[in-house]
Amino acid sequence: MVARVHASVTVGVDARIVIVEADVTSGLPGMTIVGLADTAMSESRDRVRAAIGHSGVDWPRTRITVALLPASLPKRGSALDAAIAIAILAASGQVPEKSVSSTLILGELGLDGRIHPVPGVIVAAQSAVSEGFTRLLVPVANVGEARLVPGLVVGGARDLMHLVGILRDGLQPAEPAPPEPGRADAPIPDLAEVRGQGPARYALEVAAAGGHHIAFVGVPGVGKTLLAERLPGLLPDLDDVQALEVTSIHSLSQRLPAGDRLVRRPPFESPHHTASAAAVIGGGQAGRIRLGAATLAHRGVLFLDEAPEFARPVIDALRQPLESGVIHLARADATVVLPSRFHLVIAANPCPCGRAVGDGRDCSCSPQQRRRYSARLSGPILDRIDLRLVLERPGLADLGQASESSGPVAARVGAARARARSRWADTPWRANADVPGHVLRDSWAPDEPGCRILESSLASGALSLRGADRVLRVAWTLADLSARARPSRDDIGRALALRGSDTPWAA
Repeated sequence: MVARVHASVTVGVDARIVIVEADVTSGLPGMTIVGLADTAMSESRDRVRAAIGHSGVDWPRTRITVALLPASLPKRGSALDAAIAIAILAASGQVPEKSVSSTLILGELGLDGRIHPVPGVIVAAQSAVSEGFTRLLVPVANVGEARLVPGLVVGGARDLMHLVGILRDGLQPAEPAPPEPGRADAPIPDLAEVRGQGPARYALEVAAAGGHHIAFVGVPGVGKTLLAERLPGLLPDLDDVQALEVTSIHSLSQRLPAGDRLVRRPPFESPHHTASAAAVIGGGQAGRIRLGAATLAHRGVLFLDEAPEFARPVIDALRQPLESGVIHLARADATVVLPSRFHLVIAANPCPCGRAVGDGRDCSCSPQQRRRYSARLSGPILDRIDLRLVLERPGLADLGQASESSGPVAARVGAARARARSRWADTPWRANADVPGHVLRDSWAPDEPGCRILESSLASGALSLRGADRVLRVAWTLADLSARARPSRDDIGRALALRGSDTPWAA
């Protein structure tokens, strides 16, 4: 007899439905799993057999063949254990097959029959809804996570015996235990803790309001990291769609916060400068793609401190996500698309010794060392960064003056973003940084004096065509912050100044 049960596996940040077929027929006792299963999944035969033996049901003493369809899709992990066990029991007549016809089953089996939690349950639930399934049975520990996805009846199973009882005897699924009172969320760093640095604080506000990328160069200890860490506190909370995207990514990386709730605050990722390209961009084979920091920072901030110390191929690999907001990982057996729309914040010293700012009298580096150091960031990457600033050390007077906190700045950012959303309401875009340059030039151009400034900068070679588009996007953000209906000549001029053509990173 052949029985079919449905489960899912993750590929990148998506889930693919897998049909688990079990054939119990006459022949020498044994079990074979076919369908491009990896080592962990091939070992499930031993976990499944031990779990069935400890769950009050009978292991068929005949020939068992389990097929995982589609056979061409690589499958990894142990999330199919429970589905394989139920398929075998249904094929041997111990579980009615009709009870699983519209149910998706996920879970890893222990040798004693207990069902252990698995990562990526949110994306599995989303896939189940899109494929027309009405019920999802998961480990009890994953129930709260799965219920974040609407449109699905979610039940929890403690162990294989309980799962069989749910399907065969109509037992009630288990409910997760109430979450223990956990530690309060870490406080969001406040911009008031940064003293002085007025131009950099303003640039941070512009970046938050328009979704722009920003770079800081300055001597050690001037406040580059402090500023970058406070950018998430200026960003608005994620809406429902964005929160589900980010929560799905956190589910796949097993980083969900306690309490199984949607992630509402923009994430912040700061990989070390020794990180590999796979750690920053993502990598692996199609069936085992690992998410990189660029995807973990989706809808948030990716901060590269000491950026020139990163391997140049790692930095250059960010060119695609900075333009399109996605990463295409092409492998021999599949192509995976990873979401990667983030604010990039780059920070660096001006030279190896870190003192080549101002007149540079304290710098001990040769001109060749300075040039080599700044050249570690390629022109194409710098051309994609909208705001570039050189930070000076604050004076004693600045240290004694109170700075504006994040609250009022975040309120101005929210108002500017609301104006942008209203303007782009009938388009696929929501932030100014996302709008293609040709749309801005053709339909949303600045006033005539502003156009002349932009054309002059292009003609002189001070800007590339991409740079001109980015200046125009920043000008729209400046107009939104000032509640103007259209960028003016002053907005174009300020956007050019914020681009920092006189910095060591001019591009």
